[in-house]
Amino acid sequence: MSEPSLKPDRAPVPAATPTLSYNPVRFDVPGRIAPLELRVTAPATGEALPILLLSHGHGASNYLSSSRGYAPLVDFYAAHGFVVIQPTHQDSKTLALDPTGPEGPLFWRSRARDMHFILDHLDAIEAAVPFLAGRLAKDRVVAVGHSLGGHTVCLLAGMRMTDSDGHLVDLTEPRLKAAVVFGGPGDGKDVAAWAAENYPDLKGNDFSTMTLPMLVVAGDKDFHPFFSERQDWRADAYRLGPAPKTLLTVFGAEHLYGGISGYDAKEATDEDPQRLADMQRLSWAYLRSALDPQDSAWPVVVEELAMAERPVAAVQNK
Repeated sequence: MSEPSLKPDRAPVPAATPTLSYNPVRFDVPGRIAPLELRVTAPATGEALPILLLSHGHGASNYLSSSRGYAPLVDFYAAHGFVVIQPTHQDSKTLALDPTGPEGPLFWRSRARDMHFILDHLDAIEAAVPFLAGRLAKDRVVAVGHSLGGHTVCLLAGMRMTDSDGHLVDLTEPRLKAAVVFGGPGDGKDVAAWAAENYPDLKGNDFSTMTLPMLVVAGDKDFHPFFSERQDWRADAYRLGPAPKTLLTVFGAEHLYGGISGYDAKEATDEDPQRLADMQRLSWAYLRSALDPQDSAWPVVVEELAMAERPVAAVQNK
């Protein structure tokens, strides 16, 4: 394995703290086919903790695309100061819901509404989880999404959709302060024929109103012609979204970015512990500095990337 570009002795990451996880927190939500189930993971100690909403991908797996997945990100974020809330969205195979229903196989509206519901019910979540009382900074909320979860986060960040019936849909969540999107879908105009047939609503993506500060993570090998024939499609949230935006182009990364969806996951075609560690630290650092401009976490890791002999990624800003 090559030498890591982000050296542990310089990276501005404090020592990991023990974490606690509580699952499931269950709500019956009007209009939802299945109850909304959440996993909450938090540092064992600390007060005024920021909240991180994590939206899983659609994916081919049975369990990673649910509140049971994404442990590599959840463990890291919680061990370094965030309260992570993970819903199981209705497209998850764990629920086995009818993919031909009114929302189609992606349940994309429901996904964004899950996040609205969570933020509307933080007091109830705090009361249901034994170790959370009085510890949440409810005005410091960020979101992270991967793949279809990235689409969900883009909707929360201000992306608008024209659905297959021609209706303009706005699901912006004004309580978010910043977001990270790993490998989200790109411009609807460039959706390939297979995706247009199977997921027609993806043709309606419009990033022009997506104003939230965002780190867009795109692998230079995260390319599948079934979704788009354009190699840089996964970077469109940066390319087409208004400032402020940051693009992190990850060299050699395919769609699982070293294994963010699960430890030793079969679906991670680019599994790489060092790449995964870099994705953990880089995304965490961006969110820390986005919540607190005085926090040097992000500027320091960006400087390290620029100075590295073999950088893992390149950064662009607008």
